Amino acid sequence: MRIKGMSLMEILAIIIIIAILAAIALPNFTPIREKVLDKEASASLKLIQAAEKIYRLETDFYYPYPGTTPAPDNSAINQNLKLSLPTGDDKKWDYTVKVPTSTGDPGSGCSSATRYSGPDTRRWRLGVDESEPVANATCP
Repeated sequence: MRIKGMSLMEILAIIIIIAILAAIALPNFTPIREKVLDKEASASLKLIQAAEKIYRLETDFYYPYPGTTPAPDNSAINQNLKLSLPTGDDKKWDYTVKVPTSTGDPGSGCSSATRYSGPDTRRWRLGVDESEPVANATCP
C-alpha cells in the first residue's frame, strides 16, 4: 500500500501563495487598526465627560477640583470617576483631565487622550461642554 502525501514543490507553492496574500493584506491592516484606536479614544473621552458630569452632580464641582493638579494617570481617573480605563500593559492611550480654571467657569475643563506610537504622537481632546472629541488637539 502506498501512502500519498504532498511533494516539496506543492508545499512551497502553498507557502508562496500565503506569503503573497499576506503581503497584500498587511499594509491595509495598519490604517484600519489606527482608526479603531482613534474610536477607542473618542469613546473613552465621551465616557470621561459623562463621568465628570455625574461627579459634578454628586460633589458640586468637576473633577479634579480647581486649584489641584491634573489627574496624573488612568488609574487615578478610574478611582475618582469610577471608570475602568485600561491601565498597565493593556493601555494604548494616556488620559488626563484638566482642571477647570475656576469653579465659576466649569466649561474650561477638558479631558485628553495621548498616544505615542513610534515617531508619531496622536492626541484627542474633549471639553466638558463639547459634543464630539477633536483630533490632533490639546486642552487649552
